[in-house]
Amino acid sequence: MASQQQARVEETPEAERTGERTVEISIPDNADEAEAAAIAAAIGAHVRDQELAAAAAAAEDEETWDDRRWAFAGRVSAQQQRTARVPRTAPTNPWSAAGRTDRF
Repeated sequence: MASQQQARVEETPEAERTGERTVEISIPDNADEAEAAAIAAAIGAHVRDQELAAAAAAAEDEETWDDRRWAFAGRVSAQQQRTARVPRTAPTNPWSAAGRTDRF
């Protein structure tokens, strides 16, 4: 293969908003169809791996009720004199969740 191997990932303001990226690659002039397909597949797999890693990192940072559900249920019990099971899908914002305690 020739030494003209380049790959560039370009992120525009539109891409930042939508989460889409444009990938530009330069394939050597003397690469046959199979080599070009292999280069494109390798770059595609790399970009997909980066997207999965970013999604996993975002999921780890997502706020959940896991540590505070029972405390919130205790507050509902103290304020409304009834027991309530706070679902995992309840809003994590306490004010939003408080407005939905009649559904718990």
